[in-house]
Amino acid sequence: MATLTPDLNLPNLATKKIGLVAGWGHYPVCIARTLIAQGYEVHCTAIKDHADPVLKEICTSYRIFGMARMGAQCRFFRKAGVVHATMAGKIFKTRLFQKKSRWITHFPDLVFWRHFYPIIISKSKDRRDDTLLSTVVELYKSEGITFAPATDFAPELLVKAGPLTNNQPNNSQLKDIQFGWQMAKAMGSLDIGQTVVVKNQAVLAVEAIEGTDQCIARAGQLCSGGFTVVKVAKPNQDMRFDVPTIGVGTIETIAREGGRVLAIEADRTIILEQTETVRIAEKLGVAIFAYQDGILDQKN
Repeated sequence: MATLTPDLNLPNLATKKIGLVAGWGHYPVCIARTLIAQGYEVHCTAIKDHADPVLKEICTSYRIFGMARMGAQCRFFRKAGVVHATMAGKIFKTRLFQKKSRWITHFPDLVFWRHFYPIIISKSKDRRDDTLLSTVVELYKSEGITFAPATDFAPELLVKAGPLTNNQPNNSQLKDIQFGWQMAKAMGSLDIGQTVVVKNQAVLAVEAIEGTDQCIARAGQLCSGGFTVVKVAKPNQDMRFDVPTIGVGTIETIAREGGRVLAIEADRTIILEQTETVRIAEKLGVAIFAYQDGILDQKN
């Protein structure tokens, strides 16, 4: 897979304006607050049925758009004087495979069709995450708006290497982490998903279109508990989008389904509300470890 390389500098501090394309979850709120604290005007395009309404209260301007109203989103940014933007939050890709009536909610416009025709209609391109999201980035670029990784503005959200919780994995769990790491990297290289669930060096579940939480839930249905969740970045991860993210909800799902260990990739995974996430993990008995390639061999 070709590496997708950001092609822009960070926004000029003199302009103090940036666009935020906000999907689902708390991550967009964290990014908005960080940008505001840095003195930016934040102009938010909130994806319908996804974005947290609190963004309306904290951003300079805010408007809800259907997922495919991309021409309208670009016009909104240009009217606000935005030429640089960032994106944060999950977009539910499953909407692309639901009833056609769901598309009415998100109302594709002409700019969308001009760029997504090869994906949606002619099907000359696939619908992998990198294909979809790189098409979005190129669409915005053609309209005069370039994207930077959200983590460039909030690097503190990227987890550092080492154990985050006090409890340590046993030898069997360490082997599962190493095994799962190899499987997750292989899946990531194919742009299938970023998470695998493992027990006794057997894969219980692999994340695909359904997302991390449902992948973990499926493992819980297949196993009596005690499994390990491994979540990694893709080998050629474009940090502008689809960066692995965990938070309190992830930990609660693992604990509810009987998991005991979460292994994540250091410097390439976002952890939201880290203090609270670690506290909940300690309370629920879930160990969290952030590793880098090569370190696992030293653990065995």
